[in-house]
Amino acid sequence: MSVLSRGRPPGPRAIRTPGGFSVRLDPRALLAMPLLAAVALGVGIVLIGSGDFPMSAADVVRTLLGNGTAAQEFIVTDLRMPRVVVALLVGVALGVSGAVFQSLSRNPLGSPDVIGFGQGATVGALTVIVVFKGGAVAVAGGALIGCLLTGVAVYFLAWKRGVQGYRLVLVGIGAAAMLTAFNHYLLTKAALVDATRATVWMTGSLDGRGWEQAWPLLAGCLILLPLVLGHGRALRMLEMGDDSAYALGVSVERSRLVLMLSAVMLIAVATAASGPIAFVALSAPQLARRVTGSPGPNVGAAACMGAALLVVADWVAQQAFGDSQLPVGVVTGVLGGCYLLWLLVTERKAGRI
Repeated sequence: MSVLSRGRPPGPRAIRTPGGFSVRLDPRALLAMPLLAAVALGVGIVLIGSGDFPMSAADVVRTLLGNGTAAQEFIVTDLRMPRVVVALLVGVALGVSGAVFQSLSRNPLGSPDVIGFGQGATVGALTVIVVFKGGAVAVAGGALIGCLLTGVAVYFLAWKRGVQGYRLVLVGIGAAAMLTAFNHYLLTKAALVDATRATVWMTGSLDGRGWEQAWPLLAGCLILLPLVLGHGRALRMLEMGDDSAYALGVSVERSRLVLMLSAVMLIAVATAASGPIAFVALSAPQLARRVTGSPGPNVGAAACMGAALLVVADWVAQQAFGDSQLPVGVVTGVLGGCYLLWLLVTERKAGRI
């Protein structure tokens, strides 16, 4: 070991197998991910124990292991745990989709809620509420369809001999502006009851979420997350530009299409379950990158950071204002707006915008 490297933390290492496969290991990232996951699960346990019938963390864990009373099992399993599970899964989905889009666009502002996908899901949901008077399942389906159609439209509008990151962000921002205007138009045409219902949905909330929202969300994450992780190397190469990725043997357009479709599906299932929760997809990947100190997409760390951010925001929404509970989307909007201003100032000082 040289004098210059003595005392420094170990950096990333590549492990190669006899079959020709290689795995890049970053000790700091490997340590950060379980710590973030532990924070998310710990806050989730505290959330399960909070409410009109308070329970200690030990009682919650004991009940989850099957050793609680009948009343505790009902409160934990049927009333409170579904909301926490939905919060964790929505945070994971938002964090991963944000990491994918920021890497593909090579822009920290290339977040799904900035480039129109959240607004597209809102158009679908409001159309079902205002025009078709649909129920909760129909609203979730409308949000899913609206997000997918927006993703397809943005992709093809940004296409010109490939999809470039800067063009994707600009097209997405324009689409977000038009979709937001259409959402406002729908609200002006809605009856009072429908407008109130639509406004509550647009805020983004975890109130009343049950297993009927958790199971489809879990299924979507189990299908889509391995697909994103399986294209992790291609995503890392695409951050260096299309030419570099081509030179390294990456099928650029195919990989980009699979990653974008997976990220759009993740944001769609998350929005269908909870409504459009702002700024988690924007901030989670950037905060994960700062925690791990590692360049690249940091998909796993972004997932853990997204889960931690959302359960912490939900705890703040429930506990920080006394008897007045806020929708979690209000808390993430305030915190995310402050983060966005800080990010813009930082990028301007660095000369990138």
